[in-house]
Amino acid sequence: MISGFGKDALMLDARVEVDRIVEALRQQVFGTLRRRGVVVGLSGGIDSSVVAALCVGAFGKDKVLGIFMPESHSSGDSLRLGRVVASQLGIDSIVEDITPALEGIGAYSRQIEAIRTVIPAYGEGWKCKLVMTSVLESNGINITRLTVEDPDGKVDTVRLPPATYLQIVAATNYKQRVRKMTEYYHADRLNYAVAGTPNRLEHDQGFFVKQGDGIADVLPIVHLYKTQVYQLAEHLGIDAEIRRRPPTTDTFSMAQSQEEFYFALPYHLTDLCLFGLNHRISANEVAAVAGLTPDEVQKVFKDIESKRRAARYLHARPLPAVQMDEA
Repeated sequence: MISGFGKDALMLDARVEVDRIVEALRQQVFGTLRRRGVVVGLSGGIDSSVVAALCVGAFGKDKVLGIFMPESHSSGDSLRLGRVVASQLGIDSIVEDITPALEGIGAYSRQIEAIRTVIPAYGEGWKCKLVMTSVLESNGINITRLTVEDPDGKVDTVRLPPATYLQIVAATNYKQRVRKMTEYYHADRLNYAVAGTPNRLEHDQGFFVKQGDGIADVLPIVHLYKTQVYQLAEHLGIDAEIRRRPPTTDTFSMAQSQEEFYFALPYHLTDLCLFGLNHRISANEVAAVAGLTPDEVQKVFKDIESKRRAARYLHARPLPAVQMDEA
């Protein structure tokens, strides 16, 4: 238990934390992994920007390569803001348009095929995204719906059969996996390590793709709550526009926040509830700090535990059928 739980529970000494992470990165990359530098996939978001800045602090700007990996559904802001970060940090960067690769493996066509099982007219000029009901409004069951926009701007939302939902997600997951393959190509040719960008909230709750953005050699911010990542961003001087930008998925053709796609609650509230659950703080105490009711906090607690159960598969290592003898 933690005594004195309050609104400052997630506050940290950013300077001390940056120094701690920088030193750990040097030991891990230069010592343990024996690599010359790092590759970071830049999305224009807060997490990848902070990771890139931490890596520059650890290795210097000449040993950090930023990679932009847009595709046909990407927001133009992602590439623009990613370039702002690279320029601010003074690192080399490469643009790798992964659209042709995704077209070649059928990522877009398979997504369209799935959507047409519920919206037959879906096709050229249409846009889509997956959305989830707020956890505070749900009855304990997470239901994901598909929102589409036709070429005339008409928006419709439909409930998805399980098979359709799974195929849409499977087709979309190609994006994260192709991006990670691209990062490792450049890491291999430079003898660099790959720096991952998941924060604690994403890692804990399974907001990543197995063998995609869940894969990396080092995870500089995986111990930090999203709220704390923003604190480091301010300390590191990350561009104000990036710090003001709401967390997005930049995965579907329609603009989409992480909240509506997965967490179903603003990140600062989920952070407080996750912290409270991790430290066995009562729902009443968390509610008083978060501005929620105790019943609402209990709903969030249950949602966190549900996502953790689902995330066990994502965190699991390959399972040998028979354990090998020790060398």
